[in-house]
Amino acid sequence: MLAVVHTRACVGVSAPSVTVEVHLSGGLPALSIVGLPETGVRESRERVRSALLNSGFEFPAKRITINLAPADLPKEGGRFDLPIALGILAASGQIPPASLKSVECLGELSLDGALRPLKGVLPAVIAARKEQRQLLIPLANADEAALASEEDVFAAGHLLAICEHLSDRARLCPVSPVRFDDRPAEAPDLEDVRGQKVPRRALEVAAAGGHNLLMFGPPGTGKSMLASRLPGILPPLTNEAMLDVASIYSVAGLAVPEGNWHCPPYRSPHHTASSVAMVGGGGSPRPGEISLAHRGVLFLDELPEFGRKVLEVLREPMESGEIAISRAARQVTFPARFQVVAAMNPCPCGYLGHPSIECTCTPHQVIRYRAKVSGPLLDRFDLHVEVPVQSPQLLMAAASDSETSESVRQRVNRARDRQNSRGVVNAMLGGRELDQYCKLDGDGEAFLIGAIERLGLSARAMHRILRVARTLADLEGADALVQSHLVEALGYRKLDRQQSRNAQVSV
Repeated sequence: MLAVVHTRACVGVSAPSVTVEVHLSGGLPALSIVGLPETGVRESRERVRSALLNSGFEFPAKRITINLAPADLPKEGGRFDLPIALGILAASGQIPPASLKSVECLGELSLDGALRPLKGVLPAVIAARKEQRQLLIPLANADEAALASEEDVFAAGHLLAICEHLSDRARLCPVSPVRFDDRPAEAPDLEDVRGQKVPRRALEVAAAGGHNLLMFGPPGTGKSMLASRLPGILPPLTNEAMLDVASIYSVAGLAVPEGNWHCPPYRSPHHTASSVAMVGGGGSPRPGEISLAHRGVLFLDELPEFGRKVLEVLREPMESGEIAISRAARQVTFPARFQVVAAMNPCPCGYLGHPSIECTCTPHQVIRYRAKVSGPLLDRFDLHVEVPVQSPQLLMAAASDSETSESVRQRVNRARDRQNSRGVVNAMLGGRELDQYCKLDGDGEAFLIGAIERLGLSARAMHRILRVARTLADLEGADALVQSHLVEALGYRKLDRQQSRNAQVSV
């Protein structure tokens, strides 16, 4: 007697197909599981046995062999409890085997037969639809599955309900899909920021071109406040992008904010975070902060206080848009196309350049503090912007004097539309695309060459200046780059100029 049940594993943000084959044969009663099961899967034999008996089913007194195919794919967790239980019931004739042909299922069983929630259900919903199969899941995962459901997902709270459904005695109702509206993303409004004209402009440029932004200034000038306003001026996520983000959160066991589906994610890890917490990892690899910020914003407050190794592991994913985590048994790749916004003080005490508080740091302390952020990492920030102290009179000004996020987002959307017509956001322009879309006339080229030689900028910094200049032109609706765009783009490289001066002093 043989029964076959279809289910899904969880590897990264994918859900590869797994076939559960259950064979009942004569001999001494025993149950063995093969197919590279890990400890959590091997323990399912006891959970399944108790769940079947407590649900009123007969546990066959036969030799039971369960194969999880493909055999070279590691299987972990309790997600295979339900398909194993259904396979045993189908092989012993307690439910019709034919009912499992066009169905996939996953779920962890408690000892009384109740279904417990799982991680990584959303990728399984999407994958099952591509195979044109229905999916049976625990009731606690219904809200998550509703994001991608097309009335082909059924949720139940107990094994008995699943069996009644498969036997056509009491059909389950399909999970109703979520109807997404076109409401703008809910995020803190830029209208709350008083003054800070240059940082506000830099924030708009960063949103329009997808650029990385580094802000520096004394404590309390509004760096964190500005960063938290970036998601509100970014273009809202499309349904496809929202599902990408939700799939990562599903694998991580986190809930997607209900009712604010299209808002780009915003992650702000503490500076004590480890490199594994930042990029992901563990014995069973899980996504880190950079993947949770996929298609959104990763805010790094107090940038120099992060560990040097933690900051350096960000360099590759900032360029590639993904992170590959290698283990002895497997390699898992997580998406990580995020936009970095970082904030730092100008010196260890924080008051260098403050109009009324004297800085107590020596020049050597300042240089050593800023050296905590390496040159290669600094090169990867397109915009370096100072956030100065504002006067009390300006801080008390009426809110009507500040532009709202909605009006800024409209300009950002128009600039993004121009970039979408070219096929790539400006922050991702490559070599040929830079040559095609960032051409300079003779005067502009001479101006840029002179600036690069004076500041000692790298080739990467030069390319980032061109990308920012292209974004400035898109915000104006201009096709050609002119010198004014280069001047403003160079104005957002203040830390490069300071590093150049420091190098001259040290020589």
